[in-house]
Amino acid sequence: MVKFAFRILRMMKKVILLILALVLSAPLFAQNATDNALVDAVQAWSDGRYKEASARLSRILSADPANDAAWYYKGLCDLYLGQRELGVRELRQAVRLDSTNYWYRDRLAVAYQMTGQDDLTVATYEQLLRDFPRKTDIQYRLVNLYLAEGRTDKALATMDDLDLVMGKSDATVVTRYRILLQQKKPEEALAVLRDYCAEYASPNVLSMLGDHEMSMFNDSLALAYYDEALALDRDYAPARLGKAEAYRMTRKYPEFFATIRGLMEDGAVPGPAKADYFMQLVQHSDPRFLQTFREQMDTTCGSMVQAHPADTAVLQTAGIYYFRSGDKEKARATLRANMDNNPGSIPAAGSYLQALAAMEDYPTLVTEAESAAKRFPEEPGFLEMANLGRYNLKDYAGIVECSQRIIAAHPKDSAACLHAWSNMGDMYHQLGEDKKAYKAYDKALKINPDYAPVLNNYAYFLSLEGRLLGKAYKMSKKTIEAEPDNATFLDTFGWILHLQGKDLEAKPFFKHAMLYGGKESATVLLHYARVLEKLGETDLAKVYRSQAKAKEALNPEVE
Repeated sequence: MVKFAFRILRMMKKVILLILALVLSAPLFAQNATDNALVDAVQAWSDGRYKEASARLSRILSADPANDAAWYYKGLCDLYLGQRELGVRELRQAVRLDSTNYWYRDRLAVAYQMTGQDDLTVATYEQLLRDFPRKTDIQYRLVNLYLAEGRTDKALATMDDLDLVMGKSDATVVTRYRILLQQKKPEEALAVLRDYCAEYASPNVLSMLGDHEMSMFNDSLALAYYDEALALDRDYAPARLGKAEAYRMTRKYPEFFATIRGLMEDGAVPGPAKADYFMQLVQHSDPRFLQTFREQMDTTCGSMVQAHPADTAVLQTAGIYYFRSGDKEKARATLRANMDNNPGSIPAAGSYLQALAAMEDYPTLVTEAESAAKRFPEEPGFLEMANLGRYNLKDYAGIVECSQRIIAAHPKDSAACLHAWSNMGDMYHQLGEDKKAYKAYDKALKINPDYAPVLNNYAYFLSLEGRLLGKAYKMSKKTIEAEPDNATFLDTFGWILHLQGKDLEAKPFFKHAMLYGGKESATVLLHYARVLEKLGETDLAKVYRSQAKAKEALNPEVE
């Protein structure tokens, strides 16, 4: 009797485990199944141990190839393991064994979609819908599939069926509106919104009608729609924003700022949405508007920050606004606060460093960039920002040392290593160590043989030494083929031709450089003057030499 009771308890435990596994998973299979192996396999699948589950299921199927549930879970496991084609075949077998099971067929449709078999995906869902006409989730999926394929008429017909089953809703009406617009039927699209609002109260659809009327410059009617939406929901942000825009577009600025300030002060409205609108306002407004209403804009921005003092999107937007409006110290403080409030955010640190660079506070830039590099050792960009500061401080040796750190810390980051070797080559040249510069350039070109900045500098520095001009010519030629309108590259190539005694060939490249910024460089002007002198065009050479001296006086750069 004791042994028999124990067996009964053990069987009950198996049944309980099986029922638990079935509850955790979607499909149902035979309620009286007590196979421990299947229970263990399903548990492994539920725990995410897909390889183990797949192996267990393979053993089950070897013994019982008609086990539809085992085929189903085997298919799911293989889909998760990236063996999609195998997963499709296994799910198809589960459906063959039990074609009445909704979940088997639903997951088979998903598998078809994962493998890019769109026709089979649609066909499977269409058949499912015929067999399970009350399953509205199938209809929603079909609408999306039809739209992805451009079958808008089928999408609209499916939405008609949805409306019959579920009744009209904001989601279906808005989708129908957008489909009709896509079909270039604006009047029908608008009628859909109007008919819906005549039958149902919807702040969302009323706001869309307001937006439409604003696009048609019917500001009075637009305001009426926005007010109707706000009568239903006084806090509905799209209607509040639409109303504010209606005031702005009709130059009712006191009403505009009163409305937008109320929106910015409302802590229930998401900060990122406010930040996006405020940035759009700053970027697309006439500078005279920003200047005339500077005080109101400052107040609006301050209200946004006060409502969301730690929101990174808000603080970053405010910092950019203050910087553009000329209040650089406030911009700096705001972006610093954003970085401090979000110590784990790379973009927040990056924005603060960019502000320091724009303010030309290079000592602080170096310090803060090095600090950021310690907090985010996986991001080489911060050390590159530190090098930007060092370059402006003429700390060329410091750039070499920092570049070596970048290479040591990120040996597999080809872009970071390429820039580091390039910078080292440039700085070694500044330090008068050209042999080391060329070795650094060679390292860079091993990473990218077509990297134009290195090819140009390498070629130019060789030309300054007057040696290996053939090598310099080949490197420089690659740069102008890649960037034919780059004045710096054109100057290098033209100068190498001059050194090779090919002044007539060099002249067109200098003429082309003059059209693309060459006149802003004393070096390019002087090089051109020398070529013209060699060609006997002394009067024109004097003009360019004079221009070069004027440029050099403002910014000495001629080597």
